[in-house]
Amino acid sequence: MLRLSPAGLSVVLLALALSSPAVAAGDPANGQKLFKKCAACHSLEEGKKMIGPSLYKVFGATPGQVAKFRYSKGMVEYGKSGAVWDEASLDAWLTKPRDVVKRTKMAFPGLKNAQDRADVIAYLKSLSE
Repeated sequence: MLRLSPAGLSVVLLALALSSPAVAAGDPANGQKLFKKCAACHSLEEGKKMIGPSLYKVFGATPGQVAKFRYSKGMVEYGKSGAVWDEASLDAWLTKPRDVVKRTKMAFPGLKNAQDRADVIAYLKSLSE
């Protein structure tokens, strides 16, 4: 078993903290710019569906529940599972949608940059408050 002095433990903890950069809080202004990628398929207007459903007040909503939009069976099941669009679920979805809902109709491959995802989430959250 490895034993560290308090000073040694402090060095190890500092090294761990510096080696895994934390994502800062999301920037809604940058998220609005990044949302342009999403706007090709999604509206932010209530009831305005496009290729994808409206994302009007999506933060805190149940997935697969926008009226008059034909969701994939997988997305409907995801919503019925008790899922809610929050920071964690939106981050997972925006990382790689097909890892969240295998049979989604959404063809978007995802946003690889964690800060970009945090910014888009902060923007969507600001519109849902």
